[in-house]
Amino acid sequence: MAFITILFYAFIVVVIIQVVYYACFLFSFAIKRSETRLKKQIPISVIICAKNEAQNLEKNLPSVLNQDYSNFEIVLVNDSSSDSTLEIMENFASKNSNIKIVDVKSNETFWGNKKYALTLGIKASSNDFLVFTDADCVPTSNLWLSHISSHFSNKESIVLGYGAYAKKKYSFLNKIIRFETVMTAMQYFSYAKLGLPYMGVGRNMAYRKELFFNNRGFNNHINIKSGDDDLFINEVATSSNTALCFSKESFTVSEAKPSFKTWITQKRRHISTARLYKAKHQFLLGVFYITQLMFWILGITLLLTAFPWQWTASLIGLRFIIQWLCIGFTAKKLEETDLIFLAPILEVFLITSQLSIFIANKISKPKHWK
Repeated sequence: MAFITILFYAFIVVVIIQVVYYACFLFSFAIKRSETRLKKQIPISVIICAKNEAQNLEKNLPSVLNQDYSNFEIVLVNDSSSDSTLEIMENFASKNSNIKIVDVKSNETFWGNKKYALTLGIKASSNDFLVFTDADCVPTSNLWLSHISSHFSNKESIVLGYGAYAKKKYSFLNKIIRFETVMTAMQYFSYAKLGLPYMGVGRNMAYRKELFFNNRGFNNHINIKSGDDDLFINEVATSSNTALCFSKESFTVSEAKPSFKTWITQKRRHISTARLYKAKHQFLLGVFYITQLMFWILGITLLLTAFPWQWTASLIGLRFIIQWLCIGFTAKKLEETDLIFLAPILEVFLITSQLSIFIANKISKPKHWK
């Protein structure tokens, strides 16, 4: 059998795997409608951990304070900042009785470890229901807390939300970052819908304090500086205790990194935790990424050879149609419709970036919490 024929059969397998993945994403999340079930407002503690975030707090904290919610406190955790973060927190606290400040001093054992600071914030919180966001995030509506908290129930003690990035005109990097965010959200929402929750994003998620302490908090990965969100959720989330909240009113938005260098540094931190996910999650995510990469490598190789291009083009077209349907429905749901028709181009850049990050992480350890 000619080598090129073997490549074609391999390409068929890759396309089938990709189509199956995207079909699962499509039917488990992309075409599902968001459930809006506002109900009695339970006591909530919003926890924001900040390190050198004075400007962001001054700009974004009013949007959290102005939530149309009857019973909530805000726990501001100052993680040994060297700027005026603590002063800004104290200024807000002097004017708002529902703000509590936790000032974390430098600790040699846990230096630079956000999990330590978050744990102190969780301990200081007054309520059992905790909502997490970052200082550089702003809710898209004053109903953010109402929508997130409404998904808690007697069984569901984790709520996964969507943390978007602000759109920036004429910026290709901004589109790559937002495309990667949509792809990640599509996966973690879909896996959770299929009963396999594996991560959440600290920009917008919630869980019960009882769940945190019953699972010994971040103790099992306290020495891993990243993973206060995804590693914890990967450890404690189950098919029965996890709810999804993706109504437009429940989003948070933050500013994307301004340069490729700072974005790559951020993604190196995020990707470094994936090796600690449960084996089944590593396998599923790994197969999806590898087949994405092989789709482009094999597809381009076959098109550049003497192999009948019609067969290759048909398979490429099939996969693109399924992908566009899936990404299209998801992007519309997450208000990222400008990314739909650029999906193939953005995918190539994203896959290339992820491969370079994987190689870089093998060579040296990434930098962590500021």
